[in-house]
Amino acid sequence: MARNYSIYDVFTDRKLAGNPLAVVFDGDDLSDQAMQSIAAEFNLSETVFVQKFGNSAHATRIRIFTPARELPFAGHPTVGTAIALAEQAYGDQDGGLDLVSVLEENVGPVRCAVRLRPGEASFAEFDLPRTSNRYDLPLDRQGIADALSLKVTAIGFENHVPAIWGAGVPFLLVPVHDIAAVESLEFDPQLWERTAPLCEGRLTPAYVYCRGGVHHAAKFHARMFSPDMGITEDPATGSAVAALSGAIWHFDGLPDGHHPLMVEQGVEMGRSSHIHLHIDVKDGAISRARIGGQAVRLATGSLDL
Repeated sequence: MARNYSIYDVFTDRKLAGNPLAVVFDGDDLSDQAMQSIAAEFNLSETVFVQKFGNSAHATRIRIFTPARELPFAGHPTVGTAIALAEQAYGDQDGGLDLVSVLEENVGPVRCAVRLRPGEASFAEFDLPRTSNRYDLPLDRQGIADALSLKVTAIGFENHVPAIWGAGVPFLLVPVHDIAAVESLEFDPQLWERTAPLCEGRLTPAYVYCRGGVHHAAKFHARMFSPDMGITEDPATGSAVAALSGAIWHFDGLPDGHHPLMVEQGVEMGRSSHIHLHIDVKDGAISRARIGGQAVRLATGSLDL
């Protein structure tokens, strides 16, 4: 059976930048093992399988796989799939179109808004399915520094300290002093496996960040590494930015109001990604957070399975 797919570059308006994503549109009747094998064959950070409605009130159900395992939620697959489905259904229209859909993921329903404009890269934005929460686990700052090939004095800035946060997928967020430290780090997966704690039964990925960025609008600059997911380095990680929303609110003491931020990632890989984060704070707590970005289709094809 031929199963159609497209490859999108996500969190970018340029082809061959951002984070590539495979979207398999005919994901029904595939076993978990088959989906995992296909994801390993594509060998991208994530591959999405679109399936029939899990709930008649939702637009569609999607399953998200890294080369090594399934994820309950991820940002660039959510943005990329929302855009891919919208372009598949409405891409031939001459005028612009704004629409809302719901993707049913393992974490729960995720509400997405999509903007289609002729001659422009499409844009999608989704509400975080969960508010970012902190996991109270002991951390070895020296061990973290060693695994990143950094001096321990480079770890932390202002009120920001290493901590585990998650909004569907937990990450060990590691703040460092500046972009030079982020650029120069060398990730050692073996040292990381000995240092990073297990969280929800899995080795926590490393998400290293600092203030500022190469892009003039970037408020934070980041890199992500995840041996457990089979990802050497990720060009863009929306679920990590979802986790980061809680750390920003907590360590920066965000006041009530709306806080738009842009996080850049993938610069060191030559695949610059721009992830838009919006945090709404009310009565001293996050009332709503959402993540958005653009995506462009790079390729289409079919799997002969």
